[in-house]
Amino acid sequence: MKKVVHFIKKEAVLCASGVLAIVSCFIVPPSAKYLEYIDLRVLALLFCLMAVVAGIRAAGAFDVICEALLKRLRSIKAVGLALVLLSFFMSMLLTNDVALVTLVPFTLLLFESINGEKKARAEIILLVLETAAANLGSMLTPMGNPQNLYLYSKFNLMFSEFLTIIFPYSLLSLVLLIASVFLFLPKLRIEKTEKNGSAALHGRMKAVLFLILFAVCMLSILRILDYRILLGIIVIAVLILDRRLFLKVDYSLLLTFVFFFIFVGNLGSIPALSESLRGVLQGREVWLGIALSQVISNVPAAILLSGLSENAPSLIIGTNLGGLGTLIASMASLITYKFYAASNGSSPKKYMLIFTAFNLAYLALLCGLYAIIH
Repeated sequence: MKKVVHFIKKEAVLCASGVLAIVSCFIVPPSAKYLEYIDLRVLALLFCLMAVVAGIRAAGAFDVICEALLKRLRSIKAVGLALVLLSFFMSMLLTNDVALVTLVPFTLLLFESINGEKKARAEIILLVLETAAANLGSMLTPMGNPQNLYLYSKFNLMFSEFLTIIFPYSLLSLVLLIASVFLFLPKLRIEKTEKNGSAALHGRMKAVLFLILFAVCMLSILRILDYRILLGIIVIAVLILDRRLFLKVDYSLLLTFVFFFIFVGNLGSIPALSESLRGVLQGREVWLGIALSQVISNVPAAILLSGLSENAPSLIIGTNLGGLGTLIASMASLITYKFYAASNGSSPKKYMLIFTAFNLAYLALLCGLYAIIH
């Protein structure tokens, strides 16, 4: 029983989506039409990206890049700026999850060489800024996060069209993050320790091959290469290069997508209900996207709302801005929290307070920009 409870807590969104899908199956009995609900292209692209990025990370490429950039920096403001910018720009290509899984442990390690009364506060602020940077940077590109890849694919958008929709918010986000580093990080020095310079590239050839495979994934995202061909290439490459990478893929996320595809598809098969919900949603996509993301996170919010509205720009803006706010608004935010909470001397309550304050402030300012533009 304890294992079941632990699983439900760990995979709350997966379990909730599964319940919704099962309940909807009693209303709309399973049939061959269910196969039409599932977007195989999105699932294949997500799988390929997760496997390839896991390969790049396993090769140690990210760690080497981080240490090379930070090797000469000794001021916490300089280090903070470098890490926040890394998180912001890495997330655009490698997803917000990967940026945080790479940078957060590195940040916690750096703070082991810092002393002073302001250390604890500086550590929390920097982790919060890195998390916000990953969520805000990832919103600029289709492959930055799962909901973007889904909406980009569902509405058959051009890459340039997607960038145009979200660029003003991404630009303001970058300005806010840089300003936050200089305004809120205290003056602290980082002493060089034996741990510095420990990163190494585990197989230069593997790193190069996985970077090439990432470029192949980009061809499919840009609709130059058929996703089925891409899937075949990636599966064969992983089998040859490192089969353990199959275990690094987030299958719970893929299954969550499947469950929501079924639930949303069944909603659309009930004309009276879907039309009623469409009427409520029309013209309110951005605000409802933000609000719904605070409760169920922005990935499921994007899937649910996209089944009821064809307003792609508003859905993209709403679910991306919706990644700010509560800790579960973007599931990537939980990555930082779990790493920090497990570290020595952590203060989860203080972290939550600072995290919420920064996120609500950024959300308010970006919502203000939306109000001005529209």
